[in-house]
Amino acid sequence: MENRTAVITGCTRGLGRAMTAEFIQRGWKVAGCGRDRNALAALSRQHGAPHLFLPCDVTDCEAVTAFAEAVLKSTGPPALLVNNAALINRNAPLWEVPPEEFSAVMSANIIGTFQIIRAFAPAMIAAGRGIIVNFSSGWGRSTSPEVAPYCATKWAIEGLTQALAQELPRGLAAVALNPGIIDTAMLRSCFGEGASASPSPEKWARTAVPFLISLTPKDNGRALTVPEP
Repeated sequence: MENRTAVITGCTRGLGRAMTAEFIQRGWKVAGCGRDRNALAALSRQHGAPHLFLPCDVTDCEAVTAFAEAVLKSTGPPALLVNNAALINRNAPLWEVPPEEFSAVMSANIIGTFQIIRAFAPAMIAAGRGIIVNFSSGWGRSTSPEVAPYCATKWAIEGLTQALAQELPRGLAAVALNPGIIDTAMLRSCFGEGASASPSPEKWARTAVPFLISLTPKDNGRALTVPEP
C-alpha cells in the first residue's frame, strides 16, 4: 500500500492498542482515537509524531468530524480504516437488559461505525483507494444467550458492510472481520477467568495485522476471519 496509514478506533485498550503497537512496529503510521484521555496521552508519549492519538467518542457526531478533519489534515486518506471500537452488555437475558445499556451498545457498535465511515469515506473515495474494515464477531454470524444486544449489533455490522461494499467504487473495499476469540476485558466480562485460555491481544495482533495489511480491493464485500495465532 502506497500510503501506509491506519486509522484505528478504540485504540486505547484491548485489540485496538495491540494493533496500534503492531502497525507501528511494521513501519505504519497510526491515527487512533478513544475515550480514555490518560491512555491517549500515554500512547502519544510512547510513539509520538508522525502518529496521532486523539480523544473521540465515536457516538458523538461533532467529535468524529473533528477527529477525521485532524487526521486527514495530518496524514491524508488512510489506507486502512479499522472500526474496532465497541461495547458489550453485561451478561443478562434480553428482558433484563436496562434500556440505557441496550442503547449504549447500539450507539457505540452501529452508530459509531456509521459515523466513522461517513467522516472518512468521501476522502478515501476521492483518493480512489482504501480498505474499510468493520469489526464483527463470531456473534455476528451465530448467537449465544445473555449477549443479545451485542449479537444484534454485530449481525447489523455484517449487513451494513455488505451494503457498503456494493456502494463503493473501484479501488476501495469494505470487509466485515471476525477477529476470533481473544483474551480481552470484553471476553472476560462474558467468560470470566475462562477467557485466559485464549490468545492475548498482543499475540493475536502479530497474526491479525499482517492479515489486515494483505487485504486488497478484491476482498470487497467478504466476511473474513483472522486466522488463529
